[in-house]
Amino acid sequence: MRSMTMSKVGTTTAVRTSSRVLNIALWILQALLAALFLWHGQFMAFPPADMVAMINENIGPGLRVFIGVAEILAAVGLILPGLTRILPSLTALAAAGLMIVMTSATVFHLFRGETASAISTVVILLLVSVVAYTRWKVRPIAARKRS
Repeated sequence: MRSMTMSKVGTTTAVRTSSRVLNIALWILQALLAALFLWHGQFMAFPPADMVAMINENIGPGLRVFIGVAEILAAVGLILPGLTRILPSLTALAAAGLMIVMTSATVFHLFRGETASAISTVVILLLVSVVAYTRWKVRPIAARKRS
């Protein structure tokens, strides 16, 4: 009986440790993705003056600003709800929104024949998909307890 108890305790500790490692890895991935989308979002929303005409020629000013603002808000959504633990499910929804953005970006680059850019967007799509699924189903962030 004693060996069964020891085995069960060891298993519980291993599960807690792997859950903690997963949580840390997710936070690192979320921070890196947030930094990427914050950088790209501000680039699209407020491009350098010498690049505005070129970007607007390719996608139009309205879409450029929309993409920029959406990416900035998504970057905030990847971090802030989980950090404050206020509506933490918004983290998974922000990642899901980024899945839509990255799928659209992939299609856009493929239609333009920009294979390298399409591959980059697919990789980012896979990373935001991991965050969306894992924060929704596998390791969601617990909401703050009301007092």
